[in-house]
Amino acid sequence: VQLQASGGGLVQTGGSLRLSCVVSGSTSSSPFLAWFRQAPGKERDFVAGIRSTYYADSVKGRFTISRENAKNTVFLQMNSLKPEDTAVYYCAASSFITDQVDAMQYWGKGTLVTVSS
Repeated sequence: VQLQASGGGLVQTGGSLRLSCVVSGSTSSSPFLAWFRQAPGKERDFVAGIRSTYYADSVKGRFTISRENAKNTVFLQMNSLKPEDTAVYYCAASSFITDQVDAMQYWGKGTLVTVSS
């Protein structure tokens, strides 16, 4: 299973970005797909996941996760971005619903999001 994330970049406070992650290879029929992020010097944290939708408290109301099954793609629409959202964002897949880093079975390479103040 391979996951390829894209869409990161530099944005000003209050701006928006849309991340994409294409999933390829053999997965369960409906894998749980999630976004995590890791800021410099910090642990990797759960951001959002989708089978139903799940969000970290820090992003509720600002970020929206969605998926397009026909294209095996999951998206993360990020609005009202803040400097504290600066991190490397990773997409991940699992056969079950979880927000735990160690429980995710597949990871993509990250994409850097930088929010300037």
